[in-house]
Amino acid sequence: MFDWFGFQQGAIAFLIAFAMAGVFTLAFKLIYQWVTPYHEHTLIREGNTAAAIALGGALIGYVLPLASALSHTVSLMEFAAWALLAGVIQILVFVTISRLAFRNLVVRIEAGEIAAAVYLAAISICVGLLNAACMTA
Repeated sequence: MFDWFGFQQGAIAFLIAFAMAGVFTLAFKLIYQWVTPYHEHTLIREGNTAAAIALGGALIGYVLPLASALSHTVSLMEFAAWALLAGVIQILVFVTISRLAFRNLVVRIEAGEIAAAVYLAAISICVGLLNAACMTA
């Protein structure tokens, strides 16, 4: 028999968690775009595929640990703490890669170079996977 009351309770918890994850993702996207020296929104509107790939990789790299945190935390405050930490790590990785390891990365993405964007996206996704895996403890 279908437990309607149980479903309602679960659905409410789902909606709250989903909304919170959405808010954190949007906040990360806005902060990430603020930190990057190029303007993803403008570049993507102009058809710059490299900017879209780089931003997409950063978003995937951020959302992977969010999914893990949603699965492994027991409270919204704990989830928020993990979401904040994951965002900080993703942004630090971008700063480290763009300023220390691959100094002309920004110029190459602005120029639409796909190789640079795929490299940045892959690093962002790898870091996101590691973040997600570390949240299982």
